[in-house]
Amino acid sequence: MTGAAFLNMCANFALGAITISFLLVVVRVVKGPSLPDRILALDMLVAVAIGFIAVLGLRTGFTLYVDIAIALGLVGFLATVAFARFVMSGGADAKKEEAQEEQS
Repeated sequence: MTGAAFLNMCANFALGAITISFLLVVVRVVKGPSLPDRILALDMLVAVAIGFIAVLGLRTGFTLYVDIAIALGLVGFLATVAFARFVMSGGADAKKEEAQEEQS
């Protein structure tokens, strides 16, 4: 077995494992019992997507996929921070708007 054949076999195995983990994370997003569980699952979904893009880049030899994975990681991190701030505030801005509408 040559090195290229072994790399191709490992990439196929990794893509299969990542696909299974992607499906399991999607189930967690849909069935998550609480909002923090769903937010954590969305963060994991971004991590799985980054892994998928990295393996795809390794398999095709197209190095631009690494840049795409890094950009997706940054966007995913910012989205997680925004969701966490929303959960910590408890939707306080929405409650303030409702109170102002009731007073009007």
